[in-house]
Amino acid sequence: MKKITEIVAALAEPIVKKHGCELWDVEYAKEAGGWYLRIYIDREDGVSLDHCEAISRELDPILDERDPIPDSYTFEVSSAGAERALKRPSDFQRFMGHLVEVKLYQARDGRKEYIGTLTGSGDDALEITIAGTARQFKKSDVANVRLRIG
Repeated sequence: MKKITEIVAALAEPIVKKHGCELWDVEYAKEAGGWYLRIYIDREDGVSLDHCEAISRELDPILDERDPIPDSYTFEVSSAGAERALKRPSDFQRFMGHLVEVKLYQARDGRKEYIGTLTGSGDDALEITIAGTARQFKKSDVANVRLRIG
């Protein structure tokens, strides 16, 4: 059985593309006692509120009809944001050379967070450069990687 996020991504992808955007991520999570379905979109020249509203209006009835989620939930469409999470190999390649924040599951050298320039990414590890020193992290040790501004 496909995960809810995979099903929703398949339903959302053509609608997002139709509006000139890219589907960045689909998230289904429980927060503050309620379930949230979030569609994150991106666009080279920026995402506007109009993009989010149009995609939401078109996708909402399709989700109601297909009913891939058994629980009640809050549905949101938003921009991936300037400090977006990097998850797919294509995300890491696209933002090679950019400033990122790496958060680890367990502390290494007394720290769980590292900020540096993304200088390498493979199947099992990623590398960032901090003040001229390359640091490598196993992807299995990394909780998340986000772009950083400034």
